[in-house]
Amino acid sequence: MTERLTVNPLSFDPAFEQVPKDEAETISGLIQAMREITETTYADGGHAIRSVHAKSHGLLQGEIEVLPDLPPELAQGAFAKPGKMPVVMRYSTNPGDILEDKVSTPRGLAIKLIGVEGERLANSDGQVTQDFVMVNSPAFMAPTPKDFLKSVKLIAKTTDKAPRAKQALSAALRGAESLVEKAGGESATLKGMGGHPTTNLLGETYYTVVPVLYGRYFAKLSVVPVSPELKALTDQGVDLKDKPNGLREAINEYFTKHGGTWEIRVQLATDIDKMPIEDASVVWPEDVSPFVTVARIEVQPQPAWSDARAAVVDDQMAFSPWHGLAAHRPLGGIMRSRKPAYEMSSEFRARHNGCPMHEPKTLDQLPS
Repeated sequence: MTERLTVNPLSFDPAFEQVPKDEAETISGLIQAMREITETTYADGGHAIRSVHAKSHGLLQGEIEVLPDLPPELAQGAFAKPGKMPVVMRYSTNPGDILEDKVSTPRGLAIKLIGVEGERLANSDGQVTQDFVMVNSPAFMAPTPKDFLKSVKLIAKTTDKAPRAKQALSAALRGAESLVEKAGGESATLKGMGGHPTTNLLGETYYTVVPVLYGRYFAKLSVVPVSPELKALTDQGVDLKDKPNGLREAINEYFTKHGGTWEIRVQLATDIDKMPIEDASVVWPEDVSPFVTVARIEVQPQPAWSDARAAVVDDQMAFSPWHGLAAHRPLGGIMRSRKPAYEMSSEFRARHNGCPMHEPKTLDQLPS
């Protein structure tokens, strides 16, 4: 059953985006810092990997169904027409180096819809994909690209440094985060540095954290587990003792027995003051504008991670909020900075691995 829209969405105004005079300089620094990460990991392993979210834990193929009878405000872009499309889902964790899972950091989910129709963003003519890149937090860790650059520079300096020390620090940070949460709080800083609880990635809700156009409006999106077996994994711990890839093993084990259902939900902006574009650290209040379901993702039992599948999804595919339709153009400074940074990372991987990136038109190339 399609949910009823209970808000009056705010039309997007170009004046909502404010570009600082020094943003180009900040983005240049961000690209440099991310390149340092990729160069360090490539020098160590001889294989180019992503500068962020390098380690994948689940690589899934499934089907997305856009719901019928959506209100006109929600029937936009990739969700304009009811129907079914293939989808690829990539679960990951945040760092740009491949660490044992005992270093517990924020989680990511990137989804790639295949078969979308409509006017495309620049440099994507002939493609039929729409990417949404998400993490398990309703807002970004930094308000602006300049603040984000500070974090990335720190990550660059610590990439591939003292993995054992990182595990010990992560354990200490998880303890500190646990105390904060028992007191009713939560610390994005502690989680980002390695203090994220060692829970199953499949039980998390994921958010775009920063907005995109939604036709004439603008919105944030989320992916929410709704099938009972997935919901049972929310906040469920994963045993990582002697399991450097324990998170991946947990996802593989789950999908040998179960499928899963998720909802894609949209939070339309209604108030530019309470739902800003340029401050990515603001959580948009759900009591002002709730998330509304526009589509469902269905995934059948399958091998959730394999070397063969990683060779395609990790090495030959790029996920970026700038892959997609003009109706979902990314908004705000964090999104503007992602475009050249992600392009650098993809180009680096393609050149050093001798394998160009591919935007799929079907799921045929994904090993079953």
